[in-house]
Amino acid sequence: MRTVKAREKLNRDRIVDAALLIMDREGLEAVTMRRVAREVGVEAMSLYHHVADKDDLLDRLCSRVMTDFRIPEDDDRPWTERARHGAREWRRVLKSHPNVIALFAERTKPMTEVDSLLPMEYALSLIMESGADERAAVQTFNVMGGYIMGFVMMETGQMFTAGALDAQNPDPAAVAPTFPADQLPCIAAALPHLATCDPDEQFEFGLDLLFGGLETRFSGAR
Repeated sequence: MRTVKAREKLNRDRIVDAALLIMDREGLEAVTMRRVAREVGVEAMSLYHHVADKDDLLDRLCSRVMTDFRIPEDDDRPWTERARHGAREWRRVLKSHPNVIALFAERTKPMTEVDSLLPMEYALSLIMESGADERAAVQTFNVMGGYIMGFVMMETGQMFTAGALDAQNPDPAAVAPTFPADQLPCIAAALPHLATCDPDEQFEFGLDLLFGGLETRFSGAR
């Protein structure tokens, strides 16, 4: 029996959106041609009229996530403020689709669609505005991207307690006796701060460090 989903017109966007929904809800490994076909209410073979194969679907899934990045228009703030906005926006996108981080890591085929490359163009333009040349801009882009992606991995995995506390109920007083202060004095002293580590505050602290270094390094180049 054909479902309501099947009666809707099948197209590439609908297939990619279904794959994104499955990835967000069930994980990357759940994204198979059969599972996507079931989500849209058709047989798996019907998908091949719109995507070449699973690799093609995953490439388009990466591109789809990139288009979630919102680039502001007519923004005349200093480049550092615009760059901070871009960092926060990329964090938002990755937090919305945390399973895509693993997909990005395993893909070897570069993106070619203009819409999916606009966030990278935006980021490089801001970095070059700081005075960085092309080579330094690429290095900075990689450092910033690595920081944000790594941060979201820690954040979504609740790793800010560094394994020392229960992330759901951090109580340093309860676990303090399990840490020999004579052997682990720094951890023992840091336990209260591990318990109260706020991800938003931590992210901004990291941006302060990164942008402070960038402004120092490139201030003479402008």
